[in-house]
Amino acid sequence: MAKNALPVTRAENFANWYQEVIKAADMAEHSGVRGCMVIKPWGYKIWERIQRLLDNRIQETGHDNCYFPLFIPLSLIQKEASHVEGFAKEMAVVTHHRLVMEEGQLKPAAPLEEPLVVRPTSETMIGEAFARWIESYRDLPLKLNQWANVVRWEMRPRLFLRTSEFLWQEGHTAHATAEDAMDETKTMLEVYRQVVEDMMRIPLIPGEKSPGERFPGAVETHTIEAMMQDGRALQAGTSHYLGQNFAKAANIAFQDETGQQKLVHTTSWGASTRLVGGLIMTHSDDDGLRLPPIIAPHQIVILPIIRDESARGPVMEACQKLAGQLGQQRFAGEPVRAFVDTREDSAANKRWAWIKKGVPIICEIGPRDLENGTLALFRRDLAPNEKSFPKQEDLVAQAAAYLGEIDQALFDQANAFRKAQSRDDITDFADLKAHFAGENKTGFVRAKWCGDPGSEGGLDEFGVTIRCIPHEQSGTAGKCVLTGKDATTDVILAKAY
Repeated sequence: MAKNALPVTRAENFANWYQEVIKAADMAEHSGVRGCMVIKPWGYKIWERIQRLLDNRIQETGHDNCYFPLFIPLSLIQKEASHVEGFAKEMAVVTHHRLVMEEGQLKPAAPLEEPLVVRPTSETMIGEAFARWIESYRDLPLKLNQWANVVRWEMRPRLFLRTSEFLWQEGHTAHATAEDAMDETKTMLEVYRQVVEDMMRIPLIPGEKSPGERFPGAVETHTIEAMMQDGRALQAGTSHYLGQNFAKAANIAFQDETGQQKLVHTTSWGASTRLVGGLIMTHSDDDGLRLPPIIAPHQIVILPIIRDESARGPVMEACQKLAGQLGQQRFAGEPVRAFVDTREDSAANKRWAWIKKGVPIICEIGPRDLENGTLALFRRDLAPNEKSFPKQEDLVAQAAAYLGEIDQALFDQANAFRKAQSRDDITDFADLKAHFAGENKTGFVRAKWCGDPGSEGGLDEFGVTIRCIPHEQSGTAGKCVLTGKDATTDVILAKAY
């Protein structure tokens, strides 16, 4: 058997493999605060790439960035009962503002007049601001976004996937009509789809959440669902039509063209550092991380091979020259990101380090390559021991083509895996339960559902949920997989993160 770079494989223990990918790529680590993580530079560079791509599209669709406080008065939280109920068990609360030393121990000393909730999400805080800022139809639509951290107390933390504090963006908008708000909801879901599927290369199923999975306080929640390499689903982004629920709670009203007072219709939508976890679990292999070229902080890493000090100058000069030439080429609308690794270490150690970090292309240039005008090229979509020896000028000319091939290969592999792990032939509850029975029975099941919200509870016993009602429906009739009633609606059922 071929030896892999990681000490555990996906097949042996997927959860441990996931942690090893993060460790080997030097992306993040657990902090001294339970449930929180330290995002290390390589992990943060990946998040910055996602953030930049997403922020560009958020602003292109007419939203302005802003920032709201981390602390929310408890009285504001209490105004939206159904919303609070969904987050109550996860909320962190600040009750004091000063510490004093007593008997050698620091202790809280000054109770706050009102407890402050550490932001789990900002609907209530932003709703209060909307109520102040919106007076007339001329103030609408109001479309804001903030990049922030949020806290949801997590009992079973997992790096990037579930941490008590995580980074995200949350968008909040107010509209004069339900139609405008629904258009916004769908527009932002498409923005998420473009970034996650077209750039992160994670195959998605866009759809609407069932009542049991809907965002607390929302009228409709729309989602993009992805399959990880253990067959489980990951919710990669959500967009919510909130109707007038939050407008009523916060009294967000406007005067229309006829002078009548009306409540606005609001939306909210968000995506978080959980996307980094999804990237890992979709594309990585038993040698470490694999990054789609659009997301990779370095798309091509060049390694100087120096075994004789007399060759150092010419080799380094050739590497820097190549990096400069590559930087003049463009891929996906941006200059190619080439990097020369000048660290004092062996070529093998450096090559394996970048393999584990997921860099799409690794090149090596030594004295013999200078004579021949060639280089050794490794592609991360191929086996680590596979290499080719193109001319240096050919790599420059073909850089975008190489990156495009790797980009498509990663998507095709992920898509093929999802297809192989999906079924559409299960038509009754007994077969559904049998399919998901046992710890390792996962994958997506596409089946019929009658739409009865009460039927969702029967899935709890074997850890399955309706992940979404796909926007693309087959239009065929059949029997509800949960109740046996006549049904025409397709749903995706799966175990999920």
